Amino acid sequence: MLGVIAAVPTPVDQDGLPLKDPFIAHCKWALENGCDGLNILGSTGEANSFGTATRKLVMEWASQNLDRAKLMVGTGTPSLSETLALTSYADDLGYRVALVLPPYYYKPLSEDGLFSWYASLHQGLGDRQIAVYFYNFPQMTGLTIPISVIERLHSEWPDRFRGIKDSSGDLDYCRQLASTLPDLAVFPSSEVSLGEAAQSGFAGCISATVNQTAPLCAEVWSGNEVGGEDLLEEISEIRAAISSTSLIPAIKYLVGQRTGEALWEQLVPPFCELTEQHKNTLAPIVRKLATI
Repeated sequence: MLGVIAAVPTPVDQDGLPLKDPFIAHCKWALENGCDGLNILGSTGEANSFGTATRKLVMEWASQNLDRAKLMVGTGTPSLSETLALTSYADDLGYRVALVLPPYYYKPLSEDGLFSWYASLHQGLGDRQIAVYFYNFPQMTGLTIPISVIERLHSEWPDRFRGIKDSSGDLDYCRQLASTLPDLAVFPSSEVSLGEAAQSGFAGCISATVNQTAPLCAEVWSGNEVGGEDLLEEISEIRAAISSTSLIPAIKYLVGQRTGEALWEQLVPPFCELTEQHKNTLAPIVRKLATI
């Protein structure tokens, strides 16, 4: 899977339980408006606020109603057994890619320990065909997955460890990975990086703000040379404005503004609804997105 991938949000009811119809509707909209794929149940999807049964339910909805070739799913938890169970279930449902956080609770974590954890996941998956993409998000996990560990795992089991989503914001990290491991699919988390994707060897991007910028990103990814710099500047401005508030509540608020469904503003604690001040800050973005 290559290209523009949206890390999609999960609509919930007042009890924090996922809502199927608006979830599928938004996923279809994203695929019809510039996205090459979707990452469900990632950080944007509030996956780590859901229990295993709820995560499996959302996985089922997506696999039954969307093109599974265009889906990847977050299955990482600090528990090896739970991660293995979720990843195996994703494989049963036909997912081709699982996005797996490192085991982030116990620190300090040695490189050998991290290698052993991912190696055990691979061994537990046995002959299953699902690929594992590393999910590097040090702002949340408190650790950066060392390039040396990724290199060891990819070299040992290249058919299993095939990619990475990097949410660190460190493009030098991504560039080094793409240069060192040209067969590894490297996805930065900012769609602004699409401007250097061909030069740096990136496989595309996996981004929360793609939920809003997808049509513009598709033009950049397609290699449209006319107005490319202007498109990137517009994308950067939209992304910066959304990120200036609380990101996940802002993403869901903007989906609600597009669809006219206030239910999208509901969040799972500890997230809180945007303040009126923050909503007013996003008003120009709402108007701009309506014209794209």
